[in-house]
Amino acid sequence: MTEKLQQTLRDSAGARWAALILIALMMFFAYMFVDVMSPLQTLIESQRGWTPNVFGTYAASEYILNVCGFLILAGIILDKCGVRFTGTLSASLMVVGAAIKYIAISDFFQDSALCAWLGSWWTAMPGSAKLACLGFMIFGCGCEMAGITVSRAIAKWFAGKEMALAMGLEMAIARLGVFAVLSLSPFLAAKFDQSVVAPIAFCTVLLLIGLINFIVFSVMDRKLDKQLGVGKDAGSEEDQFKFSDIKYIFGSKMFWLIALLCVLYYSAIFPFQRYATNFLESTLTIPADEAANIFRWFPILAMILTPVLGSFIDYKGKGASMLMYGALIMIICHLSYAFILPAYPAKWLAFVITIVLGVSFSLVPAALWPSVPKVIDGKILGSAYALIFWVQNIGLCFVPKIIGNVLNSTNPGVAEARNQAMMQGTAMPAYDYTVPMIIFASFGVVAFLLGIWLKAEDKRKGYGLELPNVKK
Repeated sequence: MTEKLQQTLRDSAGARWAALILIALMMFFAYMFVDVMSPLQTLIESQRGWTPNVFGTYAASEYILNVCGFLILAGIILDKCGVRFTGTLSASLMVVGAAIKYIAISDFFQDSALCAWLGSWWTAMPGSAKLACLGFMIFGCGCEMAGITVSRAIAKWFAGKEMALAMGLEMAIARLGVFAVLSLSPFLAAKFDQSVVAPIAFCTVLLLIGLINFIVFSVMDRKLDKQLGVGKDAGSEEDQFKFSDIKYIFGSKMFWLIALLCVLYYSAIFPFQRYATNFLESTLTIPADEAANIFRWFPILAMILTPVLGSFIDYKGKGASMLMYGALIMIICHLSYAFILPAYPAKWLAFVITIVLGVSFSLVPAALWPSVPKVIDGKILGSAYALIFWVQNIGLCFVPKIIGNVLNSTNPGVAEARNQAMMQGTAMPAYDYTVPMIIFASFGVVAFLLGIWLKAEDKRKGYGLELPNVKK
């Protein structure tokens, strides 16, 4: 009887998995909104006068405020105010940012005096694009804040349980949002007479549902705190947080090993995704749609395998080893893209390399995020996640530009020749991606070395990165 009285909500499998579903759906809707405009670039160019440069500026606006320091502030807010307040704030920011973006793209805004005034000052961008950038910046702040809040919430609800599996499932559900919206967005646009407004309006409503989901989760989380004897949202440990505690994160060798491994690994994955279709198109001499059909299997396999590998870590451990193996596989894949695929340009070979790269993208995330609570004190865990995301955002901002510059400099005259061929309707010359692929592989080499160092530090200090998460 005493044992039953000591049971809490997180000891109930149904309750903790229900909590996970509520917050994972919020991130699913957020990831849908991130890429809702990606398939609509041609449509937005023709209907709103956005040039490719304007579209690129809009896409980059999501990260600007986060790189400028908002993510650090978000981590402090999370540690000071707790999961419930920060999650509700982040979901609200996403809804507000989405609403501003919806207004910017809407038909009624295009003929307004405000739109004309916005387009008349600062830089040559349509007023709709400037307002959309503002909305996407606000949304981006909420989205990244939600990301660290969800990680903190999972660490709380699955402490001593299936933490890596839960984090893997949350990441898989979020990635499913990207896969879904790339098909749903063009469908909705076509359904409503080629309207760019309809997909954005639909995803904005979904974000509002995500906010409601998190409010329901907050009710459950408040009950859990009462069961744990915690009087405030932030918890007894979090109440002791001081701003000066941030120095312990910056002074932690393990934090920097994880953060640097994270930024190097993800800088070789997400920027590559932007160039992958054109890389396969150029290397295999195939149409863009065929290239996209090959590469689309990369995130799908990662989505399926990440929860499986997370479950393995929960019950068998080997998290630090997985980080090393993931980086090593990535090195092999990028070097294969650089040298083997150009020598043997077969679609089946490109498919195999892409599938194997998806395995790498499953190994590292499944092991990386559950490792942070093992090396960082609970009261500053939110700030630690925020700083890791901040470092990662810096890489994601600058690496695509670096790769673009390298691609141009190592292919002199190709861009001009492609533009000329496009106007004349002739075959376009292909880019040589050898050097960019070597750069991506070099990121993996450094990440692999950091993984070796991380495993050695874990063995020396006993953080438990190689141990299972589930306590028996």
